[in-house]
Amino acid sequence: MLPQVYLVRHGATSWSSEGRHTGRTEIPLTVQGERNARGLAARLGAVAYTHVFTSPRLRARRTCELAGLGGAAEIDPDLAEWDYGGYEGMNSADVLKSRPDWNLFRDGCPGGESPAQVSGRADRLIARLRRLEGNVALFSHGHFGRVLGARWIGLPVGDAALFLLDPASLSILGYEHGNPSAPAFALWNGRAQDHSS
Repeated sequence: MLPQVYLVRHGATSWSSEGRHTGRTEIPLTVQGERNARGLAARLGAVAYTHVFTSPRLRARRTCELAGLGGAAEIDPDLAEWDYGGYEGMNSADVLKSRPDWNLFRDGCPGGESPAQVSGRADRLIARLRRLEGNVALFSHGHFGRVLGARWIGLPVGDAALFLLDPASLSILGYEHGNPSAPAFALWNGRAQDHSS
């Protein structure tokens, strides 16, 4: 049986709740975000991991800690959120006022990362993950997690727009029928309330 990758988006922050693009800015989890992160512990704790990796951002590291895996975590810069450059702190509606045809997954952000750069980070991470043995837990972010999911199953970065990721959600990346050449989703965007019982 091939290992699975347990991908967790960090819990809610005030900016994520407002739809504001949060790349490098360090924003703490809200009370609800912390509660939902703790709700991940039972589901994640039922699995043995050979590796746990987290984004360097505080919100991802805190989610990892509250979910019970902080002691085993290593920081991986490739798990960081998209660098939004000049759009940091803005929400999509604000950007669309000045750029009505803007699409993050097609256009990227001025002064930040391009879709090709984010896709390259995801591909580099996937190549490393596929060389590991055992189950792996990842703590990351919404837009980067969507790109990672798309690239896991071989889709172009633009198709990441089709995959939503809620705060404190759990997704499981695996393989169809244990075939290493058939990457698939075992679970996508399992919400905190879905795995708190």
